[in-house]
Amino acid sequence: MNNEPEWTTEFYTTSSGESPVEEFLDSLDKTTRVRFFWSMEQLRVRNVHAREPLVKYLEGKLWELREESRGNIFRVIYFFFTGQQIVFLHGFQKKSRKTPRKELEIAQSRYNDFLFRKGGS
Repeated sequence: MNNEPEWTTEFYTTSSGESPVEEFLDSLDKTTRVRFFWSMEQLRVRNVHAREPLVKYLEGKLWELREESRGNIFRVIYFFFTGQQIVFLHGFQKKSRKTPRKELEIAQSRYNDFLFRKGGS
């Protein structure tokens, strides 16, 4: 029997209460959205043990959850937070081989904002 507490997930919200990742997911077609929610659940269950092709390390504390659907590539950038929590920061459609610096900067900015408002590391 496993006595470890379960991991939880959280969507980053701005100081005004907006949730950019939820807005991103809402913009996707139903099939892709369902696939992402399945992948998010797989990440929650596997957490730090998840590996490619489901996830990929980016830089610093940032990781990406990977999804392909109908010839398109989508990513949600996340990080692991204290208390066995996964925080989803930024979602985007990937159009190049390498993750664009702009997308990483958005995620890093939200990461810094999250830590500033919530505390922790």
